[in-house]
Amino acid sequence: MALYAQQFFDDVLELPLHQSTVVGDALYAVPHPNPPLWLRIDFAPTIRHGEYDGLRLRVFHSQRGVLDTAFLRFADHGTFERRDSARGLVAGRDGYAVIRDWHAHSSQPPWHGADGTGLRTAIEQYAQFWFPPPATPHPSAQPAAQPTTGRAPRTR
Repeated sequence: MALYAQQFFDDVLELPLHQSTVVGDALYAVPHPNPPLWLRIDFAPTIRHGEYDGLRLRVFHSQRGVLDTAFLRFADHGTFERRDSARGLVAGRDGYAVIRDWHAHSSQPPWHGADGTGLRTAIEQYAQFWFPPPATPHPSAQPAAQPTTGRAPRTR
């Protein structure tokens, strides 16, 4: 069964990225124009084939390659907390806070029931560190100084 990555990134994460596309099970993004850097987000596999316990974020430089890798675990961000509590799963038990693409006959994607709020916040914070918004000029807090003439100001 496919991971339905496009729907996961669009419907669950809803990331506000400048330009992005999904290729296979990975999202590639250019967070703002004129990029020497770009971001790849994909599912982080466990030691079991077809099982994923989070997302892997990588920052690439167009000439230097991978600059940084971060892992965001589903369990750490409450992604499947509601789903797993409804199933009676608790932390540390097999199947808790993971997705599996083993069930070829399921009508739902393997990440059905995911809450992307915690992941989205963590991804946005990570992206802001590596891809800060362009600096905007700040207007001067002080008004321009008036030339002095050496005379006392007139009063009316």
